[in-house]
Amino acid sequence: MLAELDTTQEQALAALAAAGDDAAVEAWRIDWLGSKGQLKQLMARMKDVEPSERPAFGERMNALKQALEDAFKAHKDVGAKGPSGPPMDVTEPGLPAGLGRRHIVSQTVAEIIEVFARMGFEPTTGPEVEDEWHNFTALNVPESHPAREAIDNYYLEGGGILRSQTSTVQIRVLEKTPPPVRIVAAGRVYRPDTHDATHYSMFHQVEGLYVDRGVTMVDLKSTLLGFAHAFFGEEVEVRMRPSFFPFTEPSAEVDMKMRIKGKWQWVELGGCGMVDPNVLEALNIDAEEWTGFAFGLGVERVAMRKHGIADIRWLFENDARFLRQF
Repeated sequence: MLAELDTTQEQALAALAAAGDDAAVEAWRIDWLGSKGQLKQLMARMKDVEPSERPAFGERMNALKQALEDAFKAHKDVGAKGPSGPPMDVTEPGLPAGLGRRHIVSQTVAEIIEVFARMGFEPTTGPEVEDEWHNFTALNVPESHPAREAIDNYYLEGGGILRSQTSTVQIRVLEKTPPPVRIVAAGRVYRPDTHDATHYSMFHQVEGLYVDRGVTMVDLKSTLLGFAHAFFGEEVEVRMRPSFFPFTEPSAEVDMKMRIKGKWQWVELGGCGMVDPNVLEALNIDAEEWTGFAFGLGVERVAMRKHGIADIRWLFENDARFLRQF
């Protein structure tokens, strides 16, 4: 008898699932749960069950009744709610797909490279995972220099390092290409900085390198001034403040005077200098015959100054409402 009740439950639930409309569902209720339905008829058979089996039979009958009532209620609830979501007209024309656009950082990189390409700088790229030779040693950074410390770099298992500057591309180009060389390289760099309004652990740089006979600081400043006028406008001024970098000598910080919130202010955008003779000699380039300059600009910093963006973190939150402005 218990096995028969299991079969009965399966049949009843299958019949309910096959009910295609409200009338069929109501007919199922009357047939199974009504006062003269099949459940009542099954319960009447209790008198035919052996006395020792009646407790188990009664318990199974109660479970069957509860299962059918729950299934009926769930079926009715779904029917009352109707299909989930708004009704859909499959004949209605669809919405046109919105056109995407390049991220503001990608736009800025392309614009910067385009300006320097017009000056004769050839765009190039390099790997983001580097070794210490290209990231430090070849750039005249001594073993004891604090810039090499693990706290300021992302060292990888196996001896690699996520590059901390795109100057590594300059070394790779000079290793393979004898002077004269004039290149501009852009890409991501990594430093374990705490995120705040002006710092991020991943950002972008654009590096320029020009090595030839007779290259001087005048050429460097003229190049940066030409970039500033082309990118920010003719009214922008450029100044160079003395500084220090291991791979350039003399070195300078690059400031540009631009209008911010209606006021003219000097804003630091990067560093520059004449390529240190030690860098050239390490690459078997005669520093007596060849000279050159190098510069580096922070892409996010350039974009923020040009568009009045106050927080670098906004560039990487991927908030479409913010990014659609550019």
